[in-house]
Amino acid sequence: MAIDLGTHATFSPDGTSVLRVDSTVTDEEVSLGLDRPTADHRPGSLSALVGGLTAGLAPGDRHGGTLSVSGSLPLGAGLSSSGSLLVACAMALGISEPELDLALRCQAAEARGGQAVGLLDPLTILVARQGYGVALDFSSITWALRAIPEGISIVVIHSGAPRMLATSGYADRRAECARATASIGPLGSATLAESAEIADPKIRRRARHVITESERVDAFVEALGRGALHAAGALMNESHRSLSDDYEVSTPAIDDLVRELQGSDGVYGARMTGGGFGGCVVALTEPGSLDLRAWGRAWTVRPSQGAHLTSAESAHS
Repeated sequence: MAIDLGTHATFSPDGTSVLRVDSTVTDEEVSLGLDRPTADHRPGSLSALVGGLTAGLAPGDRHGGTLSVSGSLPLGAGLSSSGSLLVACAMALGISEPELDLALRCQAAEARGGQAVGLLDPLTILVARQGYGVALDFSSITWALRAIPEGISIVVIHSGAPRMLATSGYADRRAECARATASIGPLGSATLAESAEIADPKIRRRARHVITESERVDAFVEALGRGALHAAGALMNESHRSLSDDYEVSTPAIDDLVRELQGSDGVYGARMTGGGFGGCVVALTEPGSLDLRAWGRAWTVRPSQGAHLTSAESAHS
């Protein structure tokens, strides 16, 4: 789902051949030459990501000026900060395309910027609506909105360990899933019996995670739809065990935080969120059951409207 933390971008063209990016989020000012927008940038950095977006435009569609970025979404927290940045910047720069096309453009920009990510972040950001979650099927790249029940709280708590996809093991996991797919076919439609035939035990565990996680997603959507919050929470707990044991993208700090939350009164379930190797944990709770002041960096988030224009020059994601 989209949450009520986000990124705001405003573009002021000036007719020059330089795009200046001023970000209060990263406390940076960078300049990109429109002829070589992706040259010599640190992978995953502000300049690499916005440069990757600009490089995907035809030369005649690149415009100089000032792109001002601000927001409330924490960096390196597993809350889609890079996807939010790129969607907001793309819309502020006047890129107007169907949702899937724009999501693919932002995904390609991240790859040029040193982060080979999936479509979940930009596509969810673009199609989400207030009060709804987005059920995504990546075998067909289709989605459906599903109402989030009233009377629950969704709490996000930072583990204290930042993570950067460009320098974590995220790319390794993608490669390992590709090896599993080459062995047994698309993991979203594979079976546990098929995964058991994979010879390499590490690749077998990666496949097992994806197969069981796909099943958990369907079961979670069904549980939320009938208001079965304890069942939904149990699925979140199972998800984290799989992420930690089979997919191995959790950390000791995140595991400890998840266990503490799972043992707290009023918490239905908890799991890590994002690409792993640091960042945040998300918990499904009874309203008011957690005193967020005791958890450091923590937020109660709501299913919110996705990316939208706030004026002719600016966008919020």
